Amino acid sequence: MDAGRADAAISFEPHRPRLTRVAYRMLGSVADAEDVVQDAFLRWHTTDRSEIDNAEAFLVRVVTRLCLDVLKSSRRKRETYIGPWLPDPVVESEADMAEDVTLPLLLALERLSPLERAAFLLHDVFGMEFEEVATAIDREPAACRQLAARARQHVHEARPRFAVDQRRGLEFAEAFFAASQTGDMAMLKSMLAADITVTADGGGKRPAGPVPIVGFDAVMKLMERMARMFASAPSQLVRFATINGLPGFVTLEADGELQTTALEIVDGKIAGIYVVRNPDKLGHLDGMALN
Repeated sequence: MDAGRADAAISFEPHRPRLTRVAYRMLGSVADAEDVVQDAFLRWHTTDRSEIDNAEAFLVRVVTRLCLDVLKSSRRKRETYIGPWLPDPVVESEADMAEDVTLPLLLALERLSPLERAAFLLHDVFGMEFEEVATAIDREPAACRQLAARARQHVHEARPRFAVDQRRGLEFAEAFFAASQTGDMAMLKSMLAADITVTADGGGKRPAGPVPIVGFDAVMKLMERMARMFASAPSQLVRFATINGLPGFVTLEADGELQTTALEIVDGKIAGIYVVRNPDKLGHLDGMALN
C-alpha cells in the first residue's frame, strides 16, 4: 500500500463503523452498505484532506449522497423482486448496527422517499443538526425539517411504545423456537397475537410465501404445517440473537442453508414474525454456522 493510501486509511478507519451504520440504515443491505463505504474511502483517498475541517461530517455527506444514488436503482429492483422484501438481517454482534433501528422501523423507512429517509435518519437517529443535514443532502434546512416531519408521521407507528428487555425477548425466542420445532400448538397459541403477521423473504431463491400471512387462524395453520415438516427435517439452531433490533434466532435448515427469524413483540405477544431465507442476504452470516 502506498504511503498516501495508508495515510488515508488511518484517518478513515475510525469513521467506518458510523458510516456503515448510516449506509445500512439507508439501504437495508449489508453488501450495498459496505460497497458505499468503500466508495467513500476511495473518494477520501483522492481528496485534498488538508482542506477538510470536519472529516466525519464530510464523510457522512459523501456516504449519504452515494446512498441516494443507490436508492434510485434499488427502487427499480424492488419492483421486480419475487415475494416480500425484507432488509438484510444484522445480528447484534455485527458492528452493533441494529441497536436503535428495529426491523419494523426499517420497513417503514422503505415507504419514504429517499430524501425523507435521509433527513429522518440523519436528524432523528444520528442526532445531526438540520444545518448539517441540509449540507449532506443539498437542501435548505427548512426543507430538511419538513422532510423529517413527514417521515416522522409515517414511521411513528413502527417505533415501539415499550422496548422489550433483551433478556426477556430472547426468552420469547427460545420458547417460540422450541414450540415450533416440537409442534406444541398450545404454547404457540398462547404466544401469538390476534393480528399476527408472518413475512418470509426467499427472493425467488428458496421457497417462501408469495405474500405475508396475516391473522391468528392463518398463522396457526402455517405453524401446524411447519411442525409436520420439522418432525422429519428439524432446523438446527445456530444461535439465539438480537436481529435488526428484535429477538430471534439463526438456524441451519434441512437444505443446508442459513435462515434468520426475528420476532416483533407487542404487549407480551408475538405480533410479527420475519423470516429471511434468501441466500443472497445471508452470506455475511456464513461463518456463524461454523462456530
